[in-house]
Amino acid sequence: MNSNVIADIRRDLELHIGERVWLKANRGRRKATVREGIIESTYTSHFLVRMGEQPYISRISISYADVLTQSVELSIGGPEHRLAANLGK
Repeated sequence: MNSNVIADIRRDLELHIGERVWLKANRGRRKATVREGIIESTYTSHFLVRMGEQPYISRISISYADVLTQSVELSIGGPEHRLAANLGK
């Protein structure tokens, strides 16, 4: 995996911290989960998405490699705007 591409994905996501994001995670055998959250922070190898509202907040960690391999698809600005195709380019 090219670390420069992962660094580009991280820089692109840092521009969207605090924005609403829709995640589509492939679960295998034609199953997918779509969830909505807010990008909370970015780290070296992953980023955090906050799900839910007070008092039931949960956070999930997603690796940049999952975005690169399209195991997780991101949409920012609405579920119809797929961001994964634009990240890292």
